[in-house]
Amino acid sequence: MQPLKLSLALDMMGGDHGPQSTLPAALAALQEFPDLHLICCGDQRVLEQHLAALGVAAHSRLRILPSHDDVTMSDKPAVALRSKRDSSMRHALELVETGEVQACVSAGNTGALIAIAHYVLKMLNGVERPALVSALPSCDGRPVYMLDLGATVNCDADTLFQFAMMGAVMAEEVMGISAPRVALLNMGEEEIKGSDQIKRASQLLSDCHELNYIGYIEGNDIFSGKADVIVCDGFVGNVALKTCEGVAKLMLKRAKQNIQQRPIAALLSWLCKPVIKSLYQGMNPDHYNGASLIGLRGIVVKSHGNATKDAFLSAIRQAVREVERQVPAKIKDRLEQVLIDKA
Repeated sequence: MQPLKLSLALDMMGGDHGPQSTLPAALAALQEFPDLHLICCGDQRVLEQHLAALGVAAHSRLRILPSHDDVTMSDKPAVALRSKRDSSMRHALELVETGEVQACVSAGNTGALIAIAHYVLKMLNGVERPALVSALPSCDGRPVYMLDLGATVNCDADTLFQFAMMGAVMAEEVMGISAPRVALLNMGEEEIKGSDQIKRASQLLSDCHELNYIGYIEGNDIFSGKADVIVCDGFVGNVALKTCEGVAKLMLKRAKQNIQQRPIAALLSWLCKPVIKSLYQGMNPDHYNGASLIGLRGIVVKSHGNATKDAFLSAIRQAVREVERQVPAKIKDRLEQVLIDKA
């Protein structure tokens, strides 16, 4: 069987920096992946100006699809869905729906992306709501997948069960983790703790032999390496993720202050520079940028809104991995098997 052409659609106008970040990342991705073809959706005049500034007149594997509207970071999802049909975000998702490309990457408005993707691509059979999932660093050196990070705020037990199944497929297919350990994020590890929905979800997961369910996990163990997949509703997941990001920034700021105030600390930091650099590279958020919107009939990767070139490039890499591993098809097959076994 001949391999499919690797093709992605990029929302070039999304995010805080737009083409200043997305276009250099696109060119870097073309250099990194010789078989990659990109359709860049956005304002043609603006994109051509940025290409000229970068010294690129044209590229055989890059095509611009003009759009005449932008989804801003402040647009309400309903407004973006109904009134901005000529936006770069909408065009990128429609290219996935028609099969012209295999995935979409956007740094734009998260709520708008979820709403438009849900409308254009539709959900897989057996999946009620989409989930945002991202790989996070852990103490044992391999990523931990956490979902949902904000796509579905209110989740019942069945939805959490579906998230667990999809997260396990991501860990298996994208990271190659055999029998990934799945845990529910809860306020304690004891069976008596948690809401009724969490307890019911735990029972559903315990009864599912296709999953390696290990029970509850607390917030302080998110990065411990105890679990490969951590499942929660979108409200809890988003708050937990933003809290962790805030703590990381606080620690970095305090470390810089101590170095500036204490000469001996500055000397020690210079001596430990290789170790510090290695540690930073392992924890660098840019390397983990790219939350996948899973449960859809297509691959959609959401980059941070303030993504740099390197961060957006990381999101493109994530999309490439999912295309190569055919993640939506694997999720569909796994869910269908579970539904058959339940019947």
